[in-house]
Amino acid sequence: MSDHAVTAATEAFVAYRNLLFTVAYEMLGSAADAEDVLQETWLRWAEADVTRVRDQRSYLVRITTRQSLNRLRGMRRRKEAYVGPWLPEPMLTGPDVAQEVELAESLSMALMIVLETLSPTERAVFVLREVFDLGYDEIAAAVGKSGTAVRQIAYRARRHVDARRPRRAVSRRQAQAALESFRRALETRDPQGLLDVLAPEVVLVSDGGGAKAAPRPITGAGKVVRFMLGGIDKAGVTLTGEPTLVNGNPALILRADGEIDGVLAISVEDARITGLFYVRNPDKLTRIASETPLTSR
Repeated sequence: MSDHAVTAATEAFVAYRNLLFTVAYEMLGSAADAEDVLQETWLRWAEADVTRVRDQRSYLVRITTRQSLNRLRGMRRRKEAYVGPWLPEPMLTGPDVAQEVELAESLSMALMIVLETLSPTERAVFVLREVFDLGYDEIAAAVGKSGTAVRQIAYRARRHVDARRPRRAVSRRQAQAALESFRRALETRDPQGLLDVLAPEVVLVSDGGGAKAAPRPITGAGKVVRFMLGGIDKAGVTLTGEPTLVNGNPALILRADGEIDGVLAISVEDARITGLFYVRNPDKLTRIASETPLTSR
């Protein structure tokens, strides 16, 4: 490949890198794996004759989708052997993502968990169609199916997700208000304050990678409050919450005596928290730890 061709290939890849990363992350639920997919995509892109590629965006999305599908099938075996609940790797996002309502909703921890219940091909089709609004023929080329088959898969995946996604979306301001009430009550160890902001049927899902987390989801406000406050008392630490945006939505970085303990995302309906998603697995916190300065709170 000539120097000019290398430069053209590099410029095109850089121009679409954020899009490709988001496609891979939405399919895999892992920023680390998404970065690996981008590396694989680049290697295949660098081998292509880019001067003969009419639609570079579609071509790159096709490579990324295929590499993500290959990796996703392998990840499913890893997840089957995973100890305790598995949650997506949390990813810090800026206000620009939060302001794009549809993208923020598709990146939310609650919806990412729903996507885990789809087959690899269903997940790819759903992400490409519902999140990025790609045409059926373009998706068909990416997943290696006919246009007719892709339409059927898209319909089936949409029905599956719609039946399981949060019933009533709330505004970002409402979610922030609920999260702030939760943070104050948690920091002051106020059980009534926690009960006031948690829905009676709230579910806590914690991912510690086999350690430091509940081995299964905990359901019910009373049980969740006892588990969380009991854990703080047992650890004998000062727990503080740092508001941030994770996956395009309000979240907390929780610190125990100043050190990152985990990342807490929520789902909210009718101004009360219905889902708590707590990632404590150190392997899934590396990226956030590197992007988050130590606080003196």
